[in-house]
Amino acid sequence: MDTQSQVVDRLRSAFHSGVTIPEQFRRSQLTKLMSMIKDNEEQILKALHKDLAKPKFEAVLSEIDIVINELHHAMTNLKTWMQLEYVSKTLATKLDDCFVRREPLGVVLIIGPWNYPLQLLLIPMVGAIAAGNCVIIKPSEVSAATDCLMAELIPKYLSQDCYAVVRGGAEETKALLENHFDHIFYTGSQTVARSILQAASVHLTPVTLELGGKCPCIIHGRVSIAAAAYRLAWAKFFNAGQSCVAPDYVLCSPATRDALLPALCKVLEDFYSKEPQTCPDYSRIVSPRHWTRLIELLKRSKGKVAMGGQSDQEDKYIAPTVVVDVAEDDALMKEEIFGPILPILTVESLEESIKFVNRREKPLALYVFSDESSVVDTVLKNTSSGGFCSNDGIIHMTLPGLPFGGVGASGWGSYHGRWGFETFSHRRACMLRGWALERLNGLRYPPYTETKLSWLRWTASSKSSCSLM
Repeated sequence: MDTQSQVVDRLRSAFHSGVTIPEQFRRSQLTKLMSMIKDNEEQILKALHKDLAKPKFEAVLSEIDIVINELHHAMTNLKTWMQLEYVSKTLATKLDDCFVRREPLGVVLIIGPWNYPLQLLLIPMVGAIAAGNCVIIKPSEVSAATDCLMAELIPKYLSQDCYAVVRGGAEETKALLENHFDHIFYTGSQTVARSILQAASVHLTPVTLELGGKCPCIIHGRVSIAAAAYRLAWAKFFNAGQSCVAPDYVLCSPATRDALLPALCKVLEDFYSKEPQTCPDYSRIVSPRHWTRLIELLKRSKGKVAMGGQSDQEDKYIAPTVVVDVAEDDALMKEEIFGPILPILTVESLEESIKFVNRREKPLALYVFSDESSVVDTVLKNTSSGGFCSNDGIIHMTLPGLPFGGVGASGWGSYHGRWGFETFSHRRACMLRGWALERLNGLRYPPYTETKLSWLRWTASSKSSCSLM
């Protein structure tokens, strides 16, 4: 078995050979990646169920179909994305060819998380392949079954000279990061992100960070409480709350909270029955360590459990839980929950909600539930977040045309659709010029005069560009 450095060297040799550059090669590898998913759907579903007890319905939607849709989108648009982008010119550059050329970065590393171990590994890989890179993927060892399956399938379907899977835990990842990459794409926690940034700085490697944070859900003004309860509960408890874009907490008035609680109780019973632990549609916490972390958060909270709260350590089960009377400094508000616990905090006004959100780090997503467009517009214009969605949750990240990524502490950079292609591309500024108009070029040569300077400023200005239209 090759060492990590040998794998990197093999892929770098393949990249320098130019094999990944042609559109036909990129398209063929994207097609093979799609075949890999379709041919092995049952194996993938079994692995996801073994790792997280993911119900087939959720796994198909959030792991399989979302990647297939991304692949379709990339293959449909690949030719357009690869085309030269011509730019406007000035009089001084009138006879030149001036354009932006998208070029692959080289050998890139994609480090995936455990919560969506297929989607969050393969969607960035689609962008990297489409952009013409060689790719090493590092699945999370926490989602061990999916990790093992990817290591088995990727070499069977994709070019082994250009794409590789490296497995292992924290020590293996640390060693892997000692190698020189042309880009590192990481999805996971802020703590690990800091270590990755330190490792990347040695080689001055650019990094994309898809992190997370506490995503707020503001409920204000006129709103259908019944519909809001369904959409909120679905977004929060999908994958047992282990989603970086899940609503982390709710901000609403006391009156809205009192109306929302019985609605949520009814919805959770509709979704998962009176005994969620026996429901096949409800996932499990990924590991005993993460289960313990969530239970400790719940124990330290001074809020009141309004529904749920039951747990089973052996089964890694925590019931869908709603907590009220939560203060801003509560244990549940200190860190991203990343589990099936929903705190509800009360505020007296929309202005107070906005101030609350703006006191904290910028979230990966921000949700507003309201029938009043003025409310939605006010929150949109007065807050900052990676993504924004009104009257629903999570859905915005399923559209390939929208960039997905954070801002500030919730992440650097974005991907999905063309945005993924751009992340893994270098936009090379190109000017092709001949020997014409040398008299005009002579304006820039010494000896300098005021007349030359005056003419040169005009020919090189954006105004001369407008006059050419």
